[in-house]
Amino acid sequence: MPNIEKIPENLDFLSSLKEKISRNLTDIESRDDLTTDEKVKQIIHIFSATCAGAAVQPIPFADIFVLTTIQAYMAERIAAIRGIPMQKGSALELVTDLGKVIGLGMLAQQAALGLYKVGLPFLAGFTTIPLVYGLTYGIGKVLDHLFIERAKDKKLSSEEIKNIWKSAQKEGKAEGKKYRKEMKGKEKA
Repeated sequence: MPNIEKIPENLDFLSSLKEKISRNLTDIESRDDLTTDEKVKQIIHIFSATCAGAAVQPIPFADIFVLTTIQAYMAERIAAIRGIPMQKGSALELVTDLGKVIGLGMLAQQAALGLYKVGLPFLAGFTTIPLVYGLTYGIGKVLDHLFIERAKDKKLSSEEIKNIWKSAQKEGKAEGKKYRKEMKGKEKA
């Protein structure tokens, strides 16, 4: 028989969790205690960490389907923060189009991730965190630049997108290594 005393505690926890998700993810654009850039930075980190966590699963080559969906939702959130209207289907289309421009880099990383899981399925989890974090971080940064330019009625060239991608991906891998250290520290504690 369930302990009736614990039900209010669980409801408080769920209510608190719902509040945190709303404040930091689903309704972040309405916050006035953060700048627009801080909101975007937080969203990119949340989604990069989420994708890195999802990539720990050991199924080779399944990542591209899971990660692309998560990254499309990241596009929706960044668009909302930047005040750019976007339909749900267009976010997935945008991430897919972005993949066409920076495709070889993304494709190579997805292939390396899948092959790594085939060869070293148990070790691949933590070692892929910086790779996937960096991939998603780079996508987030490029999306943000695209939305900033779209708000000015401008478009980025393929070359500009590739340059932003290279820089952001490098920065993202460094952030991913920090995130992996944090995860390992929490695992030991």
